[in-house]
Amino acid sequence: MTDLLGGAGMPDAWQRLWAPHRMEYLKGENRPLEGNDIECPFCRIPSLSDEDGLIVYRGVHAYVVMNLYPYNAGHLLVCAFRHVADLTDLNEDERNEISALTAHAMKTLRKVSNPAGFNLGMNQGAVSGAGVADHIHQHVVPRWSGDANFMPVIGQTKVLPQLLSKTRDDLAGAW
Repeated sequence: MTDLLGGAGMPDAWQRLWAPHRMEYLKGENRPLEGNDIECPFCRIPSLSDEDGLIVYRGVHAYVVMNLYPYNAGHLLVCAFRHVADLTDLNEDERNEISALTAHAMKTLRKVSNPAGFNLGMNQGAVSGAGVADHIHQHVVPRWSGDANFMPVIGQTKVLPQLLSKTRDDLAGAW
């Protein structure tokens, strides 16, 4: 019981919110890391139905999918169909479609959930923070004033107001 209350047997001032699913991701769940036998999720997802894969839209060279580990509600990934790691490995048609789908994703998110802004980004290489470093993908993260309140900053917990499948249905319908 002492461990639950703090080292001295008295409760400390911290309230703790647990997000145990994050530890599985940090350990490599759904990520092709050295030492595990996981297929690239961005190569596997297009083989699933749109609903099962959480795919919002399929283009010719790229597709748009919900992020399973979102920073914010509506966090989308624009992924090349082809398994390449770097922006410089894409051909012109692939780069253009990823750019066009990113812009369309922003318009769709504005229609569905009215964010005040966006974070867009590609992490190139594991050292830059890419969770799936070998398959290029663009993050489209909607942002609202106050979305970085005490929960993610202090509690290191993100509160998402809607299930990914419902968000996918709303975005796919508005696409």
